Amino acid sequence: MKFTNAIDKIKEDGLYRQTQSPDCGRINFCANDYLGLKNHPQVVAAFKRGADKFGVGAGASHLVGGHSFAHQQLQEVLADYTGQEKALLFSSGYMANLGVFSALKEVLNWVLQDKLNHASLLDANQLIGLPLQRYLHNNTDALSRKIARQSGAGLVATDSVFSMDGDRADISKIGQITKQSGSIFYQDDAHGFGMFAPNIPKNSIYMATLGKAAGTMGAFVAGDADLIDFLVQKSRPYIYTTAHPPALCMATMQSLELIKNGEQRAKLFANIEFFTQFSAALELPIEKSDSAIFPLIIGDNKKTVEIAQKLSNAGFYVGAIRPPTVPKNTQRLRITLSSEHTQSQIEQLLLQIKDAL
Repeated sequence: MKFTNAIDKIKEDGLYRQTQSPDCGRINFCANDYLGLKNHPQVVAAFKRGADKFGVGAGASHLVGGHSFAHQQLQEVLADYTGQEKALLFSSGYMANLGVFSALKEVLNWVLQDKLNHASLLDANQLIGLPLQRYLHNNTDALSRKIARQSGAGLVATDSVFSMDGDRADISKIGQITKQSGSIFYQDDAHGFGMFAPNIPKNSIYMATLGKAAGTMGAFVAGDADLIDFLVQKSRPYIYTTAHPPALCMATMQSLELIKNGEQRAKLFANIEFFTQFSAALELPIEKSDSAIFPLIIGDNKKTVEIAQKLSNAGFYVGAIRPPTVPKNTQRLRITLSSEHTQSQIEQLLLQIKDAL
């Protein structure tokens, strides 16, 4: 049980990870709080009301007394918001993905995943013992060719917004391909929920998290009523995990009202437009994006960390992303925008990046 040598090797390779805090006066360009809702006064007030009414925790799993009126109400609100028959809450997006795959373990003969899917989808695939087959990133022609070689019941899984690149999957096209093949379509909309209107093909499985644009915590799966009922019976992470606090359900319902209002989203997209134009004016090699996530590819572990540290010293917190989170030679700064950033802050960040490069 001695790991010193292994840790030393990780440090030597420039891959050592530590918990980070954006506090101490740094401006956070690393969070997934895209709509600035985690500190919104109305969301905080709703959380406090929930804690006063329900206490701090749920006290048990959903099926053993932990499922409160607040949980039930939030599930109904989420089903209505996504236009689905039912929704089911999970403690996190990771747990939701594990939960769906664990429930479908005895149903599937194959799974195809986008090459850049989130780790939780890949781990869930491995959990059920099926080979991890991946198609070229965002390439629906490659997906069609791979599906044609499969037999039996299968599932196609993709992120909606890819968390390290910021681009978006062609959900409508993938939905058509899976429908024609008779396979199940599973969409992980962790980084799109709240920013974009849900695009959910009929009879597909939709998962989204609540700890990003919604600003709270947890996740949910939405779809046909029989799917959700099946998950309640078969999803091990749902059955055997304590429900997340009812107070968070109250906060999330308030957050959804603010999302539907659209004011925070309008501020975010104004910031995205400003960021795109100003970075282009500075001729920075920042990749194009379809969301609030902007990657700046550096391609070297130590240099990526060094640049992130320079930005930190200048008062900006930006994520230094290295393997295995991203492929080798694509080490990057991952810049995420929020509705709460000012144009002045964005301008100063980009000037500091130009100087650091």
